[in-house]
Parts: sequence; C-alpha cells; structure tokens
Amino acid sequence: MSKDKSNGSQFWNKIKRSQMLIPLAALLIMVIFNLIADPSFFAIKLGYSSAGYPVLSGYLMTILDCGSELAILAIGMTLVTAACGGQDISVGATIAVGGSVMLRVLCGGNSHPETMQAPIIVAFIVGALATMALGAFNGVLVAKFKIQPMVATLILFTAGRSIAAWVNNNELPIIKDVEFTYFGGFIPGIPIPTPFFIALGCGIIIFLVLKFTNLGLYTQAVGINESSSKLNGLNPDFIKFLSFVILGLCVAVAALIKVSRLSTINYSVIAKDIEMDAILAVALGGNKLSGGKFNMGASILGAYVIQFLTTTLYKFDVPSDALPAYKAIVVIALVVMSAPSVREKLQSIKKSLSSKKVSKEVA
Repeated sequence: MSKDKSNGSQFWNKIKRSQMLIPLAALLIMVIFNLIADPSFFAIKLGYSSAGYPVLSGYLMTILDCGSELAILAIGMTLVTAACGGQDISVGATIAVGGSVMLRVLCGGNSHPETMQAPIIVAFIVGALATMALGAFNGVLVAKFKIQPMVATLILFTAGRSIAAWVNNNELPIIKDVEFTYFGGFIPGIPIPTPFFIALGCGIIIFLVLKFTNLGLYTQAVGINESSSKLNGLNPDFIKFLSFVILGLCVAVAALIKVSRLSTINYSVIAKDIEMDAILAVALGGNKLSGGKFNMGASILGAYVIQFLTTTLYKFDVPSDALPAYKAIVVIALVVMSAPSVREKLQSIKKSLSSKKVSKEVA
C-alpha cells in the first residue's frame, strides 16, 4: 500500500513539475464549466455534407477543426519565441499573402475560372515559398539588424494585407472545383475534419525533427544565453533566422486551410487576430515568452485549449468583438502566475504548509 502511495505521489509531483499542467488545468476547468452549464456541449452528431457524405458535427468537432490551424501556427510561434525571446505579430497578414498567392496560381489570369489552372500542390509550394520569404525577411531584421521581434514584424502586420490584395489586383478570386475544399473541410468518406489530420501530420513531423536533430537544443541554447551559445560554436543569427522561416512554412499550411474553407479570400478579415491566439497558445503551454526552454506538446495542447475557450464563448452568445476582452483575462492570469515574485510567494506558502504538516506529524 505504501509503495502504491509512493508511486502516486511521484506521479503527481511529476505532473506538477511538467509544463503540461497549465494547459491541462485550463482544459479541465472549461470541461467542468461546460458539463455544469450545458452538457450538450459535448454532443457529437452524425450528419451529411451537402455532397451527401457522412460527417461528424458538434462543438467538439468545431474545436478539432478550427483549433488545428492554430496548433500548426503554435509550432512555428514556439520556435520563434524560444529562439528570439519575442513573437511574430504578422502571422495573420502573412496568411493573407500566402492564401492570395495560392489562389492566384490556381486561378491563373482569370479570377473566376471554371477549373483550376494549376495543381494544388504547385499552388501550395509557390504560396509556401512566398510565406517563407516573408518569414526570412522578418528573420533578417531580427537576427542581423537586432530589431525586437514585435517591432520587426510590425512592418508586415501593417502592409501584409495590402500586399495580399495587390497580388490578385484587389479582386476576390473564387475556386469552383470541389476538390479544393477538402483541405479546409472533409475528405469524402472521412467524417472527421481534414485540418485535424493536417495538424496531426505537422505535429508528427516536428516531433521527429526535434527528436532526431539538434534543432530544439540549439533553439533553447540561443534563447537562454545567446553569448554562451556563440562561444559553444553555434550561430545564433542563423537559428533565429531559421525559426522565422519555419514559422513561414507553418503559415503556408494554415493559409491553405483558410482559403480552402471558403474557396476564396477576404483580405481584411482572413485570419484576423490569429497571431494573438497563437502567442497565447505558446504562453498557455507554460513556455517563457522571454525565450529559452520550450515544450512543443504543451503549445499544441494550448492551441486547442484556446479554441475550446473561443468555442465556449461563442456557445454562450458572447459577441465576437468581446472575445479579446475575455482572452485578455487569461493573458493577465498567465502573466501574473509566471511573475517571479508570485512564484516565490507560492513557493514560500508551500514550504510553510509543508513544515506545519511535518510538525503535526512529529507531535
């Protein structure tokens, strides 16, 4: 019995020390809230798409669907945050550029073609090259010119959507081919949203990259102490540059999903404020926004938790304009909990309670 108790205590202590504790605790709170407020929130129904294929629907499916593109962005944002100690606020605008480039390739010279003028994979590659180039631009400003990431990415945050509109001559291209909708919707015969499988694939790829390469180690080393990493033979400028390029690739994947959902693009609205959700996902994953050590799994889970919160707020008819206010509360809580003074106070309270417990047992 004592052995089981010891194992249970070790397991709990391991959970408490893990970065996964924060997103898991937030997820548990929202699950309990929805179970009490309206258990139907967790209902999943089997319906049919407009084409007659079986699809699953419900709030949980919405979380899997919309949270997946946020999870993909959280992968790149985590690397940028860890390496640079700052965040990229141009993600939404870059999605607009990437999506616009993809649609331009698919439409050719006609904004409303009857059929796609190029294979989807070609359009994606061209769009990915565009977003990675923009990521490289941000990376150069941060790595070479030593500009703070938020300030450096403010350029594309401001100009990105205008560039996206310029790519298609300010027209709204429309793809009529139903095959293009599969990436942001459902593949015929598979009732689970395609974006979830895309996010799963991205998660597996980054897991393998971090496991079999030194990318994670080098990124953390640069974020923790840039000068020390340089003395150990690393090139901090290249690591920072690479992190922005990887984020650019993640942006391209999210852009494909975004434009696939509607088969068109609205330059001023697409992915609006999504960069803030991506940053919040990184923070909710317990990662320091000042850079250094990171947990990719916690960031990905944090992305789905953020979408869980967004879906919950929509469920209870919270206006979209008010959503940032509720998310701001989460940000404030995270910042306060991560503050050194608060952590020290909590540790002192914990030690005080432990000492009192020991005293009682001795008595």
